[in-house]
Amino acid sequence: MPVQALCRIIRAEQLTSDAFSFLLEAGEMARSARPGQFVNIACGEGHLLRRPISICDAEGDTLRVVFQVRGEGTAWLTKQPEGATLDVLGPLGHGFAYPETGKVLVVGGGIGVPPMLCAAKAAPGGAAAALGFRNRQAVILLEDFQQADCPVRVASDDGSVGYHGFVDALVRQYLEEDKTIRAVFACGPKPMLKNVYKAAKDFGVSCQVSMEERMGCGVGACLVCACSVGGTYKHVCKDGPVFPAEEVDWA
Repeated sequence: MPVQALCRIIRAEQLTSDAFSFLLEAGEMARSARPGQFVNIACGEGHLLRRPISICDAEGDTLRVVFQVRGEGTAWLTKQPEGATLDVLGPLGHGFAYPETGKVLVVGGGIGVPPMLCAAKAAPGGAAAALGFRNRQAVILLEDFQQADCPVRVASDDGSVGYHGFVDALVRQYLEEDKTIRAVFACGPKPMLKNVYKAAKDFGVSCQVSMEERMGCGVGACLVCACSVGGTYKHVCKDGPVFPAEEVDWA
């Protein structure tokens, strides 16, 4: 059940030139959060719409969000100091469904990486990660995955770190080598998700994708985040953001 609360910023960090991490004191919101869900944060009086941000981690009463500056609202967020409070609504949406046995492979691209940390840490059968970035300067959360005992492989568009190419190539490597992987969870740009789904399908492994659509209300009251899933239009915020990959209209 989502709640609205004023959450204190316990720790604020800048991870890259445009990516920031906030650790929030969130109480019940943090305790009820599930991998794949998100929160909607109010970004000052001059910005009518809240900004949806994926949950990166949740432990006890604390909730972590990692976001990228994409406009005035998120730019306002970066200026909030430790100790300040944010108006937060969450947790929202439906998250990932874990297989009964076996490991999961979590796949993140760019700012789609943060929610995959939460998904990896909660995997009952263990997890491995394949992460894709533009370049070395864009890499985030690599140490966090390593500290969670999650094996990580990295791809970069320019070859400055890890594998030179797209992250779906790493997905194929993992699935070829490790037959204990029972599901693939992915979040990132839609072309990446499409290719990850194709790789999982080729190996006969189920795939769930977290869609990155622009949102208005965050609770299904508007039509901003509507997308075609299972032959009908669904709201990413209310019905997702996680969907079975085979139901998404990739065209």
